[in-house]
Amino acid sequence: MDYHLVSVPASGNRQNTLQNLKGKLSEVASTSPFSIPEFKIGTLDALVLLSDELVKYDSSIEQTVMKTVDIMRSLLKDQESQLPEYLKVNDKDPESYVRSFQWNTMKYRTDKSLQETTELLNQEVSSADTVMKNKMNSYTQTKNALQAIQRKQTGNLSVKNLYGIVKKEHCVLNSEYLTTLIVAVPKQSYKHWNSIYESMTQMVVPRSSIKIAEDNEYGLFTVTLFKRVVEEFTHKAREEKFVVRDFQYDETSLEKQKKEAEETMSLEREQQNTVMRLAKTNFSEVFSSWVHLKALRVFVESVLRYGLPPDFAAAVIEPKPKCQKKVEDVLMSQFGHLGGVYGQRAKKGEAKDESLDHEFQNVNDSSYKPWVQFEIRFDPIRK
Repeated sequence: MDYHLVSVPASGNRQNTLQNLKGKLSEVASTSPFSIPEFKIGTLDALVLLSDELVKYDSSIEQTVMKTVDIMRSLLKDQESQLPEYLKVNDKDPESYVRSFQWNTMKYRTDKSLQETTELLNQEVSSADTVMKNKMNSYTQTKNALQAIQRKQTGNLSVKNLYGIVKKEHCVLNSEYLTTLIVAVPKQSYKHWNSIYESMTQMVVPRSSIKIAEDNEYGLFTVTLFKRVVEEFTHKAREEKFVVRDFQYDETSLEKQKKEAEETMSLEREQQNTVMRLAKTNFSEVFSSWVHLKALRVFVESVLRYGLPPDFAAAVIEPKPKCQKKVEDVLMSQFGHLGGVYGQRAKKGEAKDESLDHEFQNVNDSSYKPWVQFEIRFDPIRK
């Protein structure tokens, strides 16, 4: 979606101006009215300051819009094709919302100053963004906890949860002096393990090592030794690339861990659904705020450019494929004269006068055009 919000002088007849613009662009673009009410204007000096503020807010709100889309995309994962179903603005797709835009006078009263309306828009977006961040942080923490549990259930024997693998009969229990360690030994090191484990420290019970499980990378061995040498044995094992697992046999632990996994999985699903619902709601509100702010920018720049009282016609222009340059050529042929010497040179392709360019720098933030123009570029599929 790449729309141009264009404003040109209406010369007292907005409807005729829009019809003329639509007719001139009919072969290269679709054109719709961009409805903007009349606001309390205040002083021109205040409008100049507000114009600068609107530039910053525009960029900030656009970032919030795209962050919200990114959150929904991440939640949908391999179902990204469903993303457009979630991108609705007041139950319309974004394109339809922009083309049929009407100022929400119930929410943003036109009897308020432009500065008040701008601040309200920015505060609403900031508040929505903060709530979204907090919900997303909570969800991310739960998701990370679930992934940690799942890694323990699906990893190799050096990291995998051992409850259900190590049985009661594999361990020395309730001994005052002895304990059983569970050691993950790389498959290529079985012979080395069997030849040295008894002598790695003193007080290791001879022939106490038994292989109780195996996967593609490791074998799981028991070894019985005195409790007082556990720390020394663990250190020596680490030097030999053996992994002493942090494990204490407990008949109730397996049930506890299953319950923890189920509760964490349930919480993760619940929070994911909550975040998705919030993101969908926020997208509608934030995108709507973005277009309202664009309308403010069009109004403010039109007053600064064309003077008082406000007399301009605003339109949404959607260039047809590969017709961007043709749209600008048509606009320049119709409205190039608005830029005086600059506009005449632009029509002829002559070099810009830098002093004139500086004078009109506030329009479009990049390159001067003789008319007022802002863009709404929204590509939810971008990554």
